[in-house]
Amino acid sequence: MANILNIETSTEVCSVALTSEGQVLDHRENYEGQTHATLLSQYVKDMLDYARSREMKLDAIAVSIGPGSYTGLRIGLSEAKGLAFGLNVPLIGVNTLQLLTVSSMFNHFIDEEDVLYIPMIDARRMEVYTAAYDSALMAVIEPQAMILDEHSFDSLLEKGHTLVLMGNGSDKARQVLTTDCLRFIEGIKPAAVDMMALAEKAWRESNFIDVAYSTPLYLKEFQATKPKNPVLDLQG
Repeated sequence: MANILNIETSTEVCSVALTSEGQVLDHRENYEGQTHATLLSQYVKDMLDYARSREMKLDAIAVSIGPGSYTGLRIGLSEAKGLAFGLNVPLIGVNTLQLLTVSSMFNHFIDEEDVLYIPMIDARRMEVYTAAYDSALMAVIEPQAMILDEHSFDSLLEKGHTLVLMGNGSDKARQVLTTDCLRFIEGIKPAAVDMMALAEKAWRESNFIDVAYSTPLYLKEFQATKPKNPVLDLQG
């Protein structure tokens, strides 16, 4: 197994974990939001210091590539690229929606047949970044930006699937989806400690991303918002 430094900054959580041979050796995380720019470099330094103190050689850098927060993804990928280039090791990109799904599978046993996992990351208004995965992590619905309504997953429900929803966008689904075939898992947030299985799988398969030219999985273009009252904003 490889020694991998994992970075996750796709949502309000800023987290880093050092993993090796199926174990989390050390990790740092903060759930307060808007801390990525100030905390990430120190968290990475802590992991590098840990590795050096034990004469460990890093084999790869893994980073969550989205979808998620535009700013968070840029910060995380920039840090990961710099590390991979400086240490001359491969760069692994982990899909954030797959990460949420794997976290749910590992932490919550669903004793039902025909289960599909529906990770959701909050976007604007009633929009989420989402996908649908089976228990083998095969995509039944590819990652996309979706505006939720009462018919969003009719095609899956009509086939008799039980849908397991998680992530910080799933509260929106509660407002519009009322079928009994839904299961909600609370408290699942993307974190570096849960990246290990996906990162190690990518390492075994030599599934790396380009250190120079890889970009986050945004799913939609960035849209800047203007303050409602610029004058009051400047005065406040």
